[in-house]
Amino acid sequence: MSLVRRVVSVCSLIALDVIGLALGIYLALVLRQVVLGEGEILWGLLWREGPAEWLKFAAPITVLVFAQAGLYRVRERRPGAGRILASLIVVALIVLAFGIGTEYDFTTSGLIPTSVITCALAIGVLRAAYESASLELMRVAGIRRRVILVGEGESLVHLRSTLGASRGGLGYEFVGAVAEEPAPGLRLLGSRRELHRVLEEVRPDEVILAEAALDEHAVLEVVEQAHRQGVRVRLAPDATELLVQRGEYVPGQGAPLFELRPPVLTGWDWAVKRTFDIAVSVLLLVLGLPLWLLIAAAIKLGSRGPVFFVDKRIGVGEREFPMLKFRTMVAGAADLQESLEDRNEATGALFKMRDDPRITGVGRVLCRLSLDELPQIVNVLRGEMSLVGPRPLPLRDYELLEDWHRARYAVLPGMTGLWQISGRSGLTFDDLVRLDFTYIENWSVWLDISIIAKTIPAVLARRGAY
Repeated sequence: MSLVRRVVSVCSLIALDVIGLALGIYLALVLRQVVLGEGEILWGLLWREGPAEWLKFAAPITVLVFAQAGLYRVRERRPGAGRILASLIVVALIVLAFGIGTEYDFTTSGLIPTSVITCALAIGVLRAAYESASLELMRVAGIRRRVILVGEGESLVHLRSTLGASRGGLGYEFVGAVAEEPAPGLRLLGSRRELHRVLEEVRPDEVILAEAALDEHAVLEVVEQAHRQGVRVRLAPDATELLVQRGEYVPGQGAPLFELRPPVLTGWDWAVKRTFDIAVSVLLLVLGLPLWLLIAAAIKLGSRGPVFFVDKRIGVGEREFPMLKFRTMVAGAADLQESLEDRNEATGALFKMRDDPRITGVGRVLCRLSLDELPQIVNVLRGEMSLVGPRPLPLRDYELLEDWHRARYAVLPGMTGLWQISGRSGLTFDDLVRLDFTYIENWSVWLDISIIAKTIPAVLARRGAY
């Protein structure tokens, strides 16, 4: 039902924005007629050749720009009039640039600044009316957000009373609490260990954490389990540094709440990162082809077996994919790993050995220079990996992960990342996962370029690598 309401809300807003755009352009035309004293003021002004072309082109551009600006987000996170005006300025610049590029004759180009103002006013008024009317209708219909509170003792009681006393949007229906002991006024649904079962049975709209009663590890586990089941998470801080970086303040809730977004690159960020990956990968593939041929020849001459090794790894969405590498070990090396587990020098969900007896002579050189990773460029071009991101783990390591580690699978795994430039063999696995979270939360194309640039000296210096 919440999904249906969301779709109806977005479609309604889009319809109102297009109507507001048409009304705003019409008002600008009317003002022009009044100022110039040219003819009658009729609705047909909008359908003359010039304005009609404007509207047909500007309407889809406006919807796309508004979507990018977050103007179709959920009610609590939807920007206000300032963002509408700024977005319409962007639309006007796009329309103007397109017209100049196609040598369109802007006989009414003087209307563009006026149209921006009138459209902003028209859309703003329509949106305000919609927000007020839709909220009142949902209240009358008794629609409320079904919420589970997670915490302990007095913190749960205080949070429930505070949230129940004041809220800027829909009211809350407190389904119950997930805690180790019952809290007054709240039905105990289960302990934190049973959260997965509770979420499946109750299917709440939100999970709200009273974080003061939980340690960092418990908060991370709750957040990860809820996000994996598609449930929105909000935090009543005392927030840890890691999660506040992931939080977005939600005003008007009675208690200060931060919504914890799943760490995923979407929309424009995804498009920029994907374009960067493809462009750089094609360049590396073309320039590095002679080196690939040389490595392939060395592998074939050095030992029996194929040139490439296909390793099953876990990628985005925790889906398995075949990761390509130049073969660095003897044939059948995977079958020998179990006998070497007691010599593992890494902690947590990792297997590392400085002197792995399975590595061939050529393979030792390739590993030292990380040249065995080059074929993963093919995985990047296939959309299974990115140039930079959390490293994909083998199946053996993945099965040893804790629940809170799994947030690293919300983005494409990378050929390199912060692990590679941070002395990774000297860090615990939990520290490495925190590096993944840091990368996801602070991503930019410049961060990718910086990591790629720092990977080369890190590899040559063999910083933490084995």
